[in-house]
Amino acid sequence: MVSDPALALKLQTSNILLTQQRLSIARLLFSKLQHLSANQVFEQLSHNDNSPSQATVYNTLRLFLEKGLLSQVIMGPNKTFYDTNLSKHHHLYNTDTDILKDVPINQIKISNLSELPPDTLFDSVDIIVR
Repeated sequence: MVSDPALALKLQTSNILLTQQRLSIARLLFSKLQHLSANQVFEQLSHNDNSPSQATVYNTLRLFLEKGLLSQVIMGPNKTFYDTNLSKHHHLYNTDTDILKDVPINQIKISNLSELPPDTLFDSVDIIVR
């Protein structure tokens, strides 16, 4: 688990103004490698005394994303997870439990990738197994 001084430094290093709500959200997110939706973050923090509003959760997640502290896994038009694992990896989504898990990049082999249009640079492939 990351200590509050380490979290504060992480946020300050990313030029994020420290607030109690941001620290609370960061404490939840960065306690381990995980995937949480904005609603899950809000629900888990709603039991605290100084719980952030839903708007604060969404705004903070967007800020952390913009600052490169999180990545986003878009599962569909109404389902997005925020991923604290910034290394290259794939995902396994269990539709019954609504849980997203990491799959190491070396456990999936990609072959016969479609030919790219001219002047297109290949960056990466993201795979979600449902």
